Amino acid sequence: MKEEDVPIAASFVIFGATGDLAARKIVPALYNLARGGHLHPGTRVLCVGRKEFTSEGYRSAMELSTRQFSHTGFDQETWDALAQRIDYLVGDLDDESTYAMLSTMLADSSMPETRLFYLAVGPDQFPRVAYGIARAGIGTAACHDTACATRLIVEKPYGRDLSSARALSEKLQHSFDERDIFRIDHYLGKETVQNLLYFRFANSVFEPLWNRNYIERVEIEVLETVSVGSRGGYYDGAGAARDMLQNHLIQLLCLTAMEPPSSMDPEALRDEKVKVLSALPHYSAEEFCARSLRGRYVAGRQGGRPEGQAIGAYLSEPKVAPGSMTETFVALRLELDNWRFAGVPFILRTGKALERQQSEIRVYFKPTPGRLFAMPDGSGLGRNVLTLRIQPDEGLFLSFNAKVPGVARVAGHELRFSYREAEGYMPEAYERLIDDAIAGDSTLFIRADETEAAWAFVDRLEEAWASPGAPPLVEYPAGSPPPELPPGAR
Repeated sequence: MKEEDVPIAASFVIFGATGDLAARKIVPALYNLARGGHLHPGTRVLCVGRKEFTSEGYRSAMELSTRQFSHTGFDQETWDALAQRIDYLVGDLDDESTYAMLSTMLADSSMPETRLFYLAVGPDQFPRVAYGIARAGIGTAACHDTACATRLIVEKPYGRDLSSARALSEKLQHSFDERDIFRIDHYLGKETVQNLLYFRFANSVFEPLWNRNYIERVEIEVLETVSVGSRGGYYDGAGAARDMLQNHLIQLLCLTAMEPPSSMDPEALRDEKVKVLSALPHYSAEEFCARSLRGRYVAGRQGGRPEGQAIGAYLSEPKVAPGSMTETFVALRLELDNWRFAGVPFILRTGKALERQQSEIRVYFKPTPGRLFAMPDGSGLGRNVLTLRIQPDEGLFLSFNAKVPGVARVAGHELRFSYREAEGYMPEAYERLIDDAIAGDSTLFIRADETEAAWAFVDRLEEAWASPGAPPLVEYPAGSPPPELPPGAR
């Protein structure tokens, strides 16, 4: 949310309104926006689902969800004001009459002209819903003046490889202009991720150092303590590379490595991210296998603690195919083929059922010559490391060396900035993304060429893993530290 933004009244349509995403994320985010004064009081919310709810019954169900999942607490007055603007429509997404009824509702004079269609449904339903909207005459083609805007918001997974992602984009672009398609990666809505750009380019202390001359390596990791759980049906067809590497980690890589955009215009920023993606190397299958590690958890305990919840082996999870070779952990070392970071290793890690829950970017700066401060025991200076922690304890941490008082010796220390201590209120990612989508700001959303370039890279990695002679999956007990890359790949 930008302080200077004035909220725009919108007709906000949620397809799949009785699903988990709407209940846990979307409706609570709308409530939090309303409570913070970031949702225009004229905004109307139309919710489409197959379950037989009345509007009043749906509002009651969403009130319970909002009480549970709002991170700002619950204010009855705010909810009552929002609930008056929520209506529910029973409809089958395969039935044209659903879109005809929706068109009639949107034609009411009380409905704002700016329209957002949020597809909180499975990706196989994206094209049919987009087509239904367009066929009913309420999509992009319905806008004839600058006061009108129509946008389509879609969730991940956006395809499962390059060909399916490209086909999906082509289908959506039959019904909506590319500029009106907002592909969500909720990691980009996190404040610490957004701050990466400001931190890099607004500080003369760090901006000149952000290159191969001063940076030794960069580590990006998104680690989870939870298992696959009830998501086995989806996860077994995806795996860690498709589920996390293709979107979250590669997006973090782009923001870490990109050149400064010419402006904060969304397209200028997304152009620079595409340049990073074009610098991803075309490794051979042998190189990919040597630079990567695939792992799968076996039985253990959450967080590796004796009192932690027992976690069964991945192969015992519901809906996981017997003999599945799907990975639950991936680590990969790559170098970008560009001038700024040539020769600098970027190490990406992500996985489930690990020792710690942590998402962060660590920038390791090259050491200074250690001769001047060499210790009798042979130890040298500690490394200067900049850590951008996305979760938990969002903030920035810089390790540095300083003299120990009264002793001719150097010790490591840390400069620390915590967002929650300094700012207090931290918008949840979906709040920021929904607010930006209403305003028409696509900065934090993924463009078609971005997702296709990322898929092209991950496809080559998956092909390498399927090639003869590829290393087998490494098994790790649930709750253990992340498996280490082979020595030559570090």
